[in-house]
Amino acid sequence: MTTSAITTDVERLKARLKMIWMAGDYDMFSRYLEDSAREFYKRLPLSPGGTLLDVGCGSGQLALMAAKDGLEVTGVDIASNLVARARARARAAGLRVRFEEADAEALPFADAQFDAVTSLIGAMFAPRPDLVATELLRVCKPGGIIAMANWTPQGFVGQLFKVVSKFIAPSGMPSPVLWGDEATVRERLGQGLSDLRLIRRHYTFSYSFPPAAVVELFRLYYGPIHQAFAALDADGRNTLRGELEALWAAQNRAGIDSTTVYAEYLEVIGVRA
Repeated sequence: MTTSAITTDVERLKARLKMIWMAGDYDMFSRYLEDSAREFYKRLPLSPGGTLLDVGCGSGQLALMAAKDGLEVTGVDIASNLVARARARARAAGLRVRFEEADAEALPFADAQFDAVTSLIGAMFAPRPDLVATELLRVCKPGGIIAMANWTPQGFVGQLFKVVSKFIAPSGMPSPVLWGDEATVRERLGQGLSDLRLIRRHYTFSYSFPPAAVVELFRLYYGPIHQAFAALDADGRNTLRGELEALWAAQNRAGIDSTTVYAEYLEVIGVRA
């Protein structure tokens, strides 16, 4: 395959990924995940006045937390509608945050520009992870912090993605949940870090309604699930809905009228060499 053909394939894949993440309403979806996002953020060794880049920032969840604590924050995301929503949230909160549409594989920033580079369930979905790793390391200052939260292959979200992949043909890109595998993270980031801490933790999905309604929430607002349903005929949608409801019900730790599921992720905190 020629270089131009490969480039075209990558461009098509990225256009598809952008469409997926612009579908639904991730801002609405993310509001239910605020508590666990804050727990992750509070464990990061950050200082007021420092510079922070949040990669795959969505509608600004972690970036806004950092700005409230006095950091100089920049957030980037591939989805232009989420960038617009993040800007609106910052204005409404009276916070100064720079949000830009940008690609995690080609960050538009200088070398060693930031004291901290973070990604909360974001950069793991870019199609070329080696380029992502290179960029995260490149824009971070020596001695700075690189921090990620990534779904694990064996955790709840990894299982959810397996269900969905049976109905939607894989894109050919490496599995995003490999960013939740310790050995893979060490291979991708390890040589650029002087210290690396990997800890498995749990994100709490908590809803005041039963699993069937949670599946409907995901269908409406979470881009990958929204697009999976949209690509299927009526029989396929019914089958997918049934399998997702069964997965949520099997993992539910609450009563029949509410839903609590603990989704494992890998917390990655490294120090740039």
